[in-house]
Amino acid sequence: MDFAESANVIFDKTIKLYHVTNNVDAQMPIPYPEGTLEAALFTKCWIDAVQWHLEDIIRDPEIDPVEALALKRRIDRSNQERTDLVEEIDSYFRTLYTGVEVRSDATINTESPAWAIDRLSILALKIYHMREQVERADTTPEHRDACQAKLEVLLEQRADLITAIDQLLADFTTGRKYMKVYRQMKMYNDPSTNPVLYGKR
Repeated sequence: MDFAESANVIFDKTIKLYHVTNNVDAQMPIPYPEGTLEAALFTKCWIDAVQWHLEDIIRDPEIDPVEALALKRRIDRSNQERTDLVEEIDSYFRTLYTGVEVRSDATINTESPAWAIDRLSILALKIYHMREQVERADTTPEHRDACQAKLEVLLEQRADLITAIDQLLADFTTGRKYMKVYRQMKMYNDPSTNPVLYGKR
């Protein structure tokens, strides 16, 4: 099994495990050794699953504004954790390919491996929840048919993304592409670069 397919298996297992409790406050039970790539992939997908459901909750039109603000700040923290983890995964790949001799005609990719893997994790969540809609018994056949059509597109998109990720990793392995890691540098989370925050000091 190639890397992207293996990652997708971890994502599917993570999402199913999250839905055992289906609780955004449930403790994350990492089933892989600490410090491994598998543990990082699991943690990444768990964060995505929690955030998926936080995004559902905050869209309740009757939500208390104080609760909504607390949720928004929790989502912001989650986004930062997600970004940090993606960069950690990219650091793994950068180290992995450090010794590869890069060809003179090598090119750079538009996104790093970990950001492509990030999209694969989100796709796994979309597929899980779209399948839920297809299987709902409390809605119309038209709704289920529409969701089935969307599910088929998502499944095709996942197959294409898995292929593309593995092709990218193969290109890194052979030196046809070279890897650079750019930090996201989210300024609004930094008290020294967000004028609303540093203006209050």
